[in-house]
Amino acid sequence: MTDHALLLVNLGSPASTSVADVRSYLNQFLMDPYVIDLPWPVRRLLVSLILIKRPEQSAHAYASIWWEEGSPLVVLSRRLQQAMTRQWQHGPVELAMRYGEPSIESTLVRLVAAGHKRITLAPLYPQFADSTTTTVIEEARRVVREKNLDVQLSVLQPFYDQPEYLDALVATTRPHLQQDFDHLLMSFHGLPERHLKKLNPGHSFEGGGDCCAGAPPEVVATCYRGQCLRTAAEFAKRMGLPEGKWSVSFQSRLGRAKWIEPYTEARLDELAKSGVKKVLVMCPAFVADCIETLEEIGDRGKEQFRAAGGEDLVLVPCLNDDPHWARALSALCERAPIAL
Repeated sequence: MTDHALLLVNLGSPASTSVADVRSYLNQFLMDPYVIDLPWPVRRLLVSLILIKRPEQSAHAYASIWWEEGSPLVVLSRRLQQAMTRQWQHGPVELAMRYGEPSIESTLVRLVAAGHKRITLAPLYPQFADSTTTTVIEEARRVVREKNLDVQLSVLQPFYDQPEYLDALVATTRPHLQQDFDHLLMSFHGLPERHLKKLNPGHSFEGGGDCCAGAPPEVVATCYRGQCLRTAAEFAKRMGLPEGKWSVSFQSRLGRAKWIEPYTEARLDELAKSGVKKVLVMCPAFVADCIETLEEIGDRGKEQFRAAGGEDLVLVPCLNDDPHWARALSALCERAPIAL
């Protein structure tokens, strides 16, 4: 066996649906400065206020979608890990979570202790954001530095426009789009606008069009909204979806700050009121189904759409552990550049 291991990293999940476990998870998640990018004292105060009521609400939401085997996100990520062991021929395939267990630190330390001198780090996020991609990379770098690990890291880059990812998305989604439907909504995870403006001051992220049309490569490389729009447009093109049959929105707002638009909640209301009776919703920012897809869209989104006058909302599954996705991910990881 060669010593080139693959480490898949996803967001994470509470250990259980208990309020205590959910509070612990949310505290770790929200205290990450890449998630809430405020000075530590302000962030600590804000998170403490959020943790008064949010854990109980979130625990109820997690309980509504929890599987017998555990958190859907973790279970599906484990299944992908197993599928990847059949694709990755260079060494072991491990799984870590940015928040919760198994941690990036414990997994990296164990891999290096087992003699693996080269590791490809694969953040499982198609589009770039500091709160997803950057925090995974920086946590890995912290562990390597503080534990003095003798290892060479390669890092999977955002793959929002890569043919392998888009083709896998088409292959896994096509059967669901063969049913009758009025509109396809591609709902991506949202971000506060300030996250994008901090990376690219002066770049506009507003309006309904492509905010990155004609933008220089360095802007495109860190513009989450533009990358989401590119994923959606490329997918629609591959599927042959006509204009007007599909649209893009952003979900999961938290707090009072302005987030990138259009908002999924508002878009569902608009679609229902415009006469759309059956809407399909897919979530291309997620590679595994989780609370944001199963509960936020599949349950609450469906209730909202029906309340607004629609008849049915069908959630299209994420890539999960589909063989097309495992093959695509392996090919993408083969090209991962060595991190500086």
